Amino acid sequence: MRSQEVEKLRVKSRESRVDKPLGPRLSTLDSRLSTAQSEIPRGVYPEQTAEILRYAQDDSEWARNDRLPAGDRQTSPKEQFIPRIETEIAGIRFQNPVWTASGTFGYGKEFSTLVDLNELGAIVVKGISPKPMEGNPSPRIYETDSGMLNAIGLQNVGARRFLDEKLPFLRTLKARCIVNVFAYSTEDYVRCIEILNPGEGIAAYELNISCPNTRCGGMVYGSDPKLTEEVVAACKKAARYPLFVKLSPNVTDITVFGRAAEAAGADALSLVNTFVGMAIDVETRTPRLWNVTGGLSGPSIKPVAVRMVYQTARAVKIPVIGLGGISATEDALEFFIAGASAVQVGTANFYDPRTSIRIVRGLRDYCRKKRLHLSEIIGSLKIPGRATPKGPEN
Repeated sequence: MRSQEVEKLRVKSRESRVDKPLGPRLSTLDSRLSTAQSEIPRGVYPEQTAEILRYAQDDSEWARNDRLPAGDRQTSPKEQFIPRIETEIAGIRFQNPVWTASGTFGYGKEFSTLVDLNELGAIVVKGISPKPMEGNPSPRIYETDSGMLNAIGLQNVGARRFLDEKLPFLRTLKARCIVNVFAYSTEDYVRCIEILNPGEGIAAYELNISCPNTRCGGMVYGSDPKLTEEVVAACKKAARYPLFVKLSPNVTDITVFGRAAEAAGADALSLVNTFVGMAIDVETRTPRLWNVTGGLSGPSIKPVAVRMVYQTARAVKIPVIGLGGISATEDALEFFIAGASAVQVGTANFYDPRTSIRIVRGLRDYCRKKRLHLSEIIGSLKIPGRATPKGPEN
């Protein structure tokens, strides 16, 4: 009789696992331990009692685990670690640190049927100038080994049309809107920002200083520290919203320009912009791009970009936003560990528009697995055995 009683309780316990709605199952199974204990018949031997309670405990734990993601099946709800991956830059809170880079994601709406834009931390729209620009003739893009050359020519609708036609949609999103701004004179930079200032829904400006100053013999703003200070100071004075400065990598020491922008009032730095490159068709002996040269981006530039982010983050006190060759979660993590407070995904958007979303989810999974919040990862590079890395090996 005793063995039959034990078997009945086993069956009763196991029946709860049959495919039933999860809600009722959870409401009953959490009390199974106490219920099973009260149902044990008198005279059952201690080892049989233990067996009955073990089955009841298994059911209860199974139900709890069924509510958790696959990676956390061994952790109860009270112990589950929920990482915080939001980031704050210049007083602006971003729901996550993964943004799309200027010039690779249009004005956002073009990708709305392919990607849930509300999962992004921010959308950095393509460069906006005071007046509309048509851009360069074709060919404007050329694929390289592990990258891409582009010479689009900063084609855009202009500041006024952006406010009227593009910003209303961007205002509806959870993702922040950052407006990339460019011009060919300090006066035009300021004029563009003044036109944009009334726009509600703009979180910040990103100043593209990789443009030639036509009034200074064509010298690129981002290649001369004095010009960098000049344009950043003028724009900061005019700007209604925080000012992020996008640095050019085509310099000898990028930290010099980071400090110059910081001294002039920049609220954050984003780096790196594209590297100047060139490709030639050997059959025709002509350039692959109409513009002859173009901006190189993609995985091939990532190691250099990570190094520049690391150096700049150590040289300035304002936040750094990293970009350059990011196409996977591990790439983004390298930038965070090097010191970036946020990252931007660029070239990968051309072949996989969902890259940014995958990185957001991958970052959350990594943080949960390591039981770390984003703030604990930023700038966490460990260099065993020495405080400062040596120079390149010969």
